[in-house]
Amino acid sequence: MRQILKAFNVALDAFYTFLADDGWAIASHIALSALMALFPFLIVITSLAGFFGSEDLADQAAQLMLDTWPSQVASALSGEIHDVLTQSHGGTLTIGLVLAIYFASNGVESLRVGLNRAYSVVETRRWYWLRLESIGYTMIAAVMSLAMAFLIVLGPLILAFARRYVPLRVEPNENLFNLLRYGLTIAALIVALIILHKWLPAGTRRMRDIMPGIVVTMIASLVSGMVFGQYLARFASNYVTTYAGLASVMIALVFLYFIAAIFVYGGELNASIVKARENAPSPQEAPSPARAG
Repeated sequence: MRQILKAFNVALDAFYTFLADDGWAIASHIALSALMALFPFLIVITSLAGFFGSEDLADQAAQLMLDTWPSQVASALSGEIHDVLTQSHGGTLTIGLVLAIYFASNGVESLRVGLNRAYSVVETRRWYWLRLESIGYTMIAAVMSLAMAFLIVLGPLILAFARRYVPLRVEPNENLFNLLRYGLTIAALIVALIILHKWLPAGTRRMRDIMPGIVVTMIASLVSGMVFGQYLARFASNYVTTYAGLASVMIALVFLYFIAAIFVYGGELNASIVKARENAPSPQEAPSPARAG
């Protein structure tokens, strides 16, 4: 019971710190930056896929990303995303692609601002090094998205090869294929969160200091997505009535807003846990039962 109360106090302290650090405003900034970075990021992926000679990989990569979103949110943007992916971006491999990479990296920069505020650290690195780092993360994310999409595309081919040459009877298994698809996506999200919390903000952190916030972020994001999806299933018409042609954008923006708030709170929770651990009395300082009596 004492441990539960202690965990509750730490979580509550993280929430109060989240409010004091303007967490809602930071989440709004992250959500808007992420939405603005989404389409330039898709352009980068499409250009890279065309460079590697398989533009279909871009569509698979986008589908992997949307698999983590509620179906109502994904379907709201699917038309716009399809338009971006099906357009030819061969001419963007010059100034246009450079601008797309720059704007896509703005999403990473917004995450850095949120984590620096959450961990109460002051950025001392030069702005151009930070921007280059954000661009590097953007390009790594694009390449990894294509690599994961390639694995998904390669899966049925491997299965067909196994059925032809392996003496065992191998039958197509849609459930296993979907499990692989979601497993790869979740694993990529966990790795991305570890990288973001460990290296994106200023300073250094140990794995034990960042894992609680990452676990909470994953679980809370899943629950939030399910709840928001159920809400949209019943009240999506409210967005159409209020925002008309901007309804799809607003649905995505609200969803990203909640996910960004959860992400920032994960950083605040990690900071609160570290603070509680540092302020806890050591065994030498704790009073003995005899003295306490």
